[in-house]
Amino acid sequence: MSKESLVRNNIWKWLSLGLIAAVAVHVTYPLKEKIRYGLDLKGGTSFTLGVDTDKLADDIIAADPSVTNIPGAVERKIEETLKGCDDRIVSVIRKRVDSMGTNEPVIQSLPKKHQLVVQLPGVDADVSKAAKARLQSAAFLEFRLTHPKDDQLVAKLLDKDTAPEGYVKKGNGYARVANYSEIAATPGHTARVQAFGTTDDRYRMMLEKNGDGTYSPHFVSRNRELSGDELERAGWARDDLKGGFQVTFELTSEGGRKFSQLTRAYKPNGTKNHTDRGRCLAIILDGELISAPQIQSEIGSSGVITGRFDLQGAKQLADDLNAGALPAPLRILAESTVAPTVGDDAIRSGIWAASIGFLLVAVFMFIYYFYVGLVADIALFLDVVLLPTALVVVANILGVFARDPSMGGSGSIQLPVLTMPGIAGLVLTLGMAVDANVLIFERIREEFLGGANVGSAVKNGYARAFTAIFDSNLTTIITGIILFVVGTGPVRGFAIMLTSGVVISMFTALVVTRLVFDHCTKPGSTKPFKMLQFFKEPKFDFMKFGKYTTIASAAIIAVSLAIFGIRFMVNRASVLAVDLTGGTSIVYDMTQDSAKQPSVGEIRKALNDFDNAAVIQYQTGVGNTTLLVKTGETSETAKGSKVENRDVGAHVTGLLSAKFPEAGFKTASVEEVGSMVGKDLKDSGTKAVLFSLIAILVYVGFRFKFGFGLGGLVALAHDALISLGLFSLCGRQVSLIVITALLTIIGYSINDTVVVFDRIRELLKKDDRMSFYDLCNAAINSCLSRTVITSVTTLFAVLALFAFGNGSIFDFALVMLIGVIAGTYSSVFIATPIMFWWYRGKRPSFDESKEGSEQAAEQPAIG
Repeated sequence: MSKESLVRNNIWKWLSLGLIAAVAVHVTYPLKEKIRYGLDLKGGTSFTLGVDTDKLADDIIAADPSVTNIPGAVERKIEETLKGCDDRIVSVIRKRVDSMGTNEPVIQSLPKKHQLVVQLPGVDADVSKAAKARLQSAAFLEFRLTHPKDDQLVAKLLDKDTAPEGYVKKGNGYARVANYSEIAATPGHTARVQAFGTTDDRYRMMLEKNGDGTYSPHFVSRNRELSGDELERAGWARDDLKGGFQVTFELTSEGGRKFSQLTRAYKPNGTKNHTDRGRCLAIILDGELISAPQIQSEIGSSGVITGRFDLQGAKQLADDLNAGALPAPLRILAESTVAPTVGDDAIRSGIWAASIGFLLVAVFMFIYYFYVGLVADIALFLDVVLLPTALVVVANILGVFARDPSMGGSGSIQLPVLTMPGIAGLVLTLGMAVDANVLIFERIREEFLGGANVGSAVKNGYARAFTAIFDSNLTTIITGIILFVVGTGPVRGFAIMLTSGVVISMFTALVVTRLVFDHCTKPGSTKPFKMLQFFKEPKFDFMKFGKYTTIASAAIIAVSLAIFGIRFMVNRASVLAVDLTGGTSIVYDMTQDSAKQPSVGEIRKALNDFDNAAVIQYQTGVGNTTLLVKTGETSETAKGSKVENRDVGAHVTGLLSAKFPEAGFKTASVEEVGSMVGKDLKDSGTKAVLFSLIAILVYVGFRFKFGFGLGGLVALAHDALISLGLFSLCGRQVSLIVITALLTIIGYSINDTVVVFDRIRELLKKDDRMSFYDLCNAAINSCLSRTVITSVTTLFAVLALFAFGNGSIFDFALVMLIGVIAGTYSSVFIATPIMFWWYRGKRPSFDESKEGSEQAAEQPAIG
């Protein structure tokens, strides 16, 4: 094909590049409006919520008035309700916050008080007001039958001139008095209203709001027929009959069976309704009557809730029903504005790390590959520029598998919230992004060595590198998809960043760089591209070390994890950070001049020897500023440590007062707090990792063979475990960002292994005489330059984070530093030997006509 025709055929690629760039500009410009920052970078609003025991007591009495006749019965029922409710409350609140589109919130329980703290990043007054209502709503859905003679009882009630407490008679209903909110706050109000006009203790009077603001009474059974526990999912739709919107719902199979029996029994002339008029079914949400439609016919497992819903109200109710009901009513105890959890110095360090990491990778690629290295630098620059488009597209695609408004998707073009770990992830993406380019360039080098001209070398280089690029990156994408589908919260945010970085780097490496070569090279030239080379025809015998390296790695993992386990049993706060275990929260009143207040970074340094993963945050309320310090130590874990009398609050105060004597730290409160990672988040995160490992085993086994998948899986487990063990031996605490780094290692290290396996597969097809032992060595040696270069570029990015990061970013960089080295090591000394041993030294056949068969010829064993 001539160069002119090639240029014409590339027009669609140029248009695609222009479209992606245009979308990237649209979703990021202007930056101040489009970029959303997380709590750690910008701060936000903090709510402290607690169980409303007065409301809970009212609900208990309203449900069963007879409990008031038994001394202590109400208190016992409250105690039963609160027992073990904290995890459930955190789970429900997290789902609600996620459905609001708020990414990376902080949700932490105070279990001894049945309270929790919810911090939302950068919300304005309107969002804050809506959030308060959503957080306090119980979202408890009930279906109850009305009285068989509801119409007659209501007519008789309305004939009287009296009205329930807090209401006045108005037309054919009641209206609330001006000071209704004050009356409603009095103890027992709900029970008194429901007892109004009731002559049968099996029923209670409830009020349905009408369109004109008045309320119509109904007598509703105390017996619950169905509840939100039988709800499978909820949605919203237009109400074509009444206008506005309605909430749709689907029940579980058991709920559908109950609903079908109920409506069959109480439809006109039903088995339990011997009249031509169907019974009314009251739909109750949080103790309020939403509607009481008449049952006209038997209904299966789905239905609708009609009311006075606008679009936003219908969406919110559907989201809250999907999140589940709170086990107990909540109320807002305190509200404050919180400052970023990282100081300006940490933000500047992150920016410096990103800039220097980018510069180091770009300079190295240019020095090592010269002209083609400059092409790779163009792709690297475009990786950053085009990443916003990838984030939006990936969020929408992943949203098909699991809807999560907090992560974008559902047609949204909003970017995910930017956090400090996100910046760290971006820096790491820059280091890993050149991997596909390195694979292509090394293949082009091989083509030149074979005597090809520029056109053939470029064409064949891209073609022969494609399978390795496709397989290695697809394993990472599969990992990202599973992490998103099975995980929640921060795990999903990480999955989007990981997948987006892979997708955009593949596009720039396979499409953009090829466009540059097509337009800027002479296909007929026989002059090879100038490139440096670390290894010229290396012939190292890596396989002979396989037995020893595997044993050594197993020993290191066993010893380091044993030490980790012992330290955990002695004092879990020494190995796990406060966000994973909970700990002690100390609040100080800061009344002095703000100029004398130490910065977050200075406080972190002062506490570093005591707890290097402490959470530090300034909070601003009405007329006062407080400092929050959360440490993983508690009075229980402080046993045997340097904390005098196991008083963690006094110890932290002493450290800060000694370092900042002018600050005048005045302790406002000291209390133990729960983990910021709820049980649901821990469970979903664990499942996500396990399913990711299984998926990698299945995919690599499918694309190659089972033995290859097994080798890759063992190498992944090796990299994650050795990184965790060695990190812990450095005296650091495992936190959420460390877990993120371990997930990154899982996504990163499989790439190198798959590239080696791809070369083994290629050689098995090309050379049917070489022993499997020698063939494995040949494959590793042929990939050695690529392995070293990719590791070096990734290490440049990691070292930049390591040098300029502090606090949690330092931990992230340290884990990645260990993980990158471990990943490079395992692809050579763990994955390939494990695969070789699985086949007992025999050559697995990749003959297209004999796919899946094994050759029986014996091959030499290792060592």
